Amino acid sequence: MSVPGALPLVSGADVESAAELLDGVVRRTPLEHSRALAERVGGPVWLKCENLQRTGSFKIRGAYTRIARLSDAERARGVVAASAGNHAQGVALAARELGAAATVFMPESAPLPKVAATRGYGADARLGGETLTEAIASAVEFAEATGSVFIHPFDHPDVIAGQGTVGLEVLEQCPDVATVVVCTGGGGLVSGIAAAVKARRPDVRVVAVQAAMAAAFPASLAAGRPVPLTTMATMADGIAVAAPGDLTLAHVSGLVDDVVTVSEGDLSRALLFCLERAKLVVEPAGVAAVAALLVDPGAFAAPVVAVVSGGNIDPVLMMKVVQHGMAAAGRYLSLRVQVPDRPGSLAGLLRELAGLAANVLSVEHERLTPRLVLGEVEVGVHLETRGPDHAEHVLAALTAAGYAPRVD
Repeated sequence: MSVPGALPLVSGADVESAAELLDGVVRRTPLEHSRALAERVGGPVWLKCENLQRTGSFKIRGAYTRIARLSDAERARGVVAASAGNHAQGVALAARELGAAATVFMPESAPLPKVAATRGYGADARLGGETLTEAIASAVEFAEATGSVFIHPFDHPDVIAGQGTVGLEVLEQCPDVATVVVCTGGGGLVSGIAAAVKARRPDVRVVAVQAAMAAAFPASLAAGRPVPLTTMATMADGIAVAAPGDLTLAHVSGLVDDVVTVSEGDLSRALLFCLERAKLVVEPAGVAAVAALLVDPGAFAAPVVAVVSGGNIDPVLMMKVVQHGMAAAGRYLSLRVQVPDRPGSLAGLLRELAGLAANVLSVEHERLTPRLVLGEVEVGVHLETRGPDHAEHVLAALTAAGYAPRVD
């Protein structure tokens, strides 16, 4: 398949060929129904759980396809890649299973569990540079100096075809699917899924989702060429790619129906949603499709399949993101209250909060602020609530009790 004036696109037959190659190598990951999302969308919503794939993400599909199709002489020279983590692990495992030495360049900020896992699969992981773009440049230089074959994380037909096998599984597991929503960084996954899905079901809508703080596709699509971002600032390291490739841009332009973005708060809420409601451990990049459904559920015709692309999250980051997600979901409430400066006043306020089932996380006692009159103190209280409605109830009840709380 091709689009006039664009690069030749990966075909449905290419993806099917990759599926034959990957049979017995990758897992056929489950499609899990989400009742909570279905209620919002107004029809069936399924989660394609690539976070349960080998190496914890879909990346093994494209990496194995690419390396398996090298000649014996090429594999003997070794392979080199650049990645923030998931592609690194996919290349490392694929190279090990295919008998090739692997060197992987990773940004200094790469999550430590991903670095450790990459080394655990047998690759030589080298840290350097602040961004994936710098890591790719180092990998290309290494390939030129050593003769190793560079395995691009997204911009190669074999990689796209391998990732596209996710789309084939979606069509087989949910034959009546109307919309497929896909987390997107450089575009390899959504390109492959779109190639597979559109070949069999051109009526299915394919939507790419990017982090708003690392969304390279909108400007690139408008310009008709890859336009690098000058800055990126997102917790979703797996989709923090400064620019799409020529090939993935051609696929997204020709096959993908829409590109939408989600905020950092949206990602946090989606990660918390997956933990609480779907019982799935997912990394921030992996929840982008779920985030889009939560933000605008009416924009997606059901049945919907949202691809949960990876689950490799640093536990430290998980704690921070869960807290951020709880704050974004209105689960925290910080307020200040003036009370008389006499014994028992603080205890009375805390008893009131206990009666409202608000969990007190911290308390501050302030006597020196200009807002106070003689004989008053200000109490700052940080609370955990059950959500926005409960927070409003707490504020109303404190007001009715004569406390005049001020949200901090």
